[in-house]
Amino acid sequence: MRIKLTVNGEEREAEAADHESLLTVLRENLGLAGSKNACEQGECGSCSVIMDGDLVCACLVLGAAAAERSIQTVESFSDDERLHPVQRAFVEAGAVQCGFCTPGLVVATYALLKRNPEPSEQEVREALSGNICRCTGYGKILEAVDRASSGRFRR
Repeated sequence: MRIKLTVNGEEREAEAADHESLLTVLRENLGLAGSKNACEQGECGSCSVIMDGDLVCACLVLGAAAAERSIQTVESFSDDERLHPVQRAFVEAGAVQCGFCTPGLVVATYALLKRNPEPSEQEVREALSGNICRCTGYGKILEAVDRASSGRFRR
């Protein structure tokens, strides 16, 4: 089926087979490879995107269900010259190990800070609990979110 959707502010059309996920539509049909395919069960957060303002795992959303919806992927966060402040904070904190989980963590952090620009450490931990990083103990990731927030963690 052919669907129309808005991706990163641009109206797009894509093929979406009945069984295909939004993740497949984004990666394979629209060429947006930032969201990663890891668990395919919504457990790791590597495929996180924002759909109509809500953080979702793109592997759990049928591509056809994204018709007429607004999708924001990690590709929308920077232009060709500048990183988004959340991306810059991840780099500055050294929270970008192998990089596989990073796009999902960046999208989840952005969604959190948009809702709550000054989260406590506990709120950050809860908001990122759906994202798994296999390379680190999360210390650098928490530091990155702290750097990106408008305030500092309230301890």
